[in-house]
Amino acid sequence: MEQMKKHPQNRTAREAGMRSLAQRLEFDVEENNGRFTLIRTTDAPRPVREEGLTLSEAEELLQTWKLRGFHGG
Repeated sequence: MEQMKKHPQNRTAREAGMRSLAQRLEFDVEENNGRFTLIRTTDAPRPVREEGLTLSEAEELLQTWKLRGFHGG
């Protein structure tokens, strides 16, 4: 029961972290019904747009960009 109470806070913290990383990597984040769309147009030959992502998928995509060295200004 204790974990159930902590879960919304954990998700809120994870989402805040994801949004912060997205901002640093120059992605816009949209949310619709608990799913995320990540959009990046800066320094991209074609806009990058990933839709319908779960929080975990959005975190993973952003971590991949970070590890590849794509940093915002």
